[in-house]
Amino acid sequence: MWQLSVPWWQFIVRSAVVYAFLLVILRFTGRRQVGQLAPFDLVLLLVLSNTVQNAMNAGDNSLTAGIILATSIIALNSLMGFLTWRSKRLEGLVEGQPEVLIHDGRLNERLLNHERITRHELMAALRAAGCTGPEDVRFAILENNGRISVIPRERTP
Repeated sequence: MWQLSVPWWQFIVRSAVVYAFLLVILRFTGRRQVGQLAPFDLVLLLVLSNTVQNAMNAGDNSLTAGIILATSIIALNSLMGFLTWRSKRLEGLVEGQPEVLIHDGRLNERLLNHERITRHELMAALRAAGCTGPEDVRFAILENNGRISVIPRERTP
């Protein structure tokens, strides 16, 4: 139960490598928030976590290995949070930058395709902001947290 099959430091190195790998891969797969995950996104995350488990624990299912791995991942996540808070450049690399989807009623189709945002998702965000279509929008911005912020055009009477 407490006996490790590999040296303790290997668990820390393995968890750091897997954490960094997943951070890079997930960063480039889109900006959805947890609340915006489609069922296939959730399945991907669940399967992914199971897939990388053995890469981190080296086949060691001891309680000690689990504690070391959990502590390492939480520490890495806290460190990444601190580093992105301190460095705006690193924050931009890890979290991305806001992108303008609509400017003065003109839709940026290239960006919609690149970010894999469907018309349905965009129109839902516009309706939530009280707009009936892109022509009613001054700015629609894809925030780096995955939300779409909408600034309507001023209505003239």
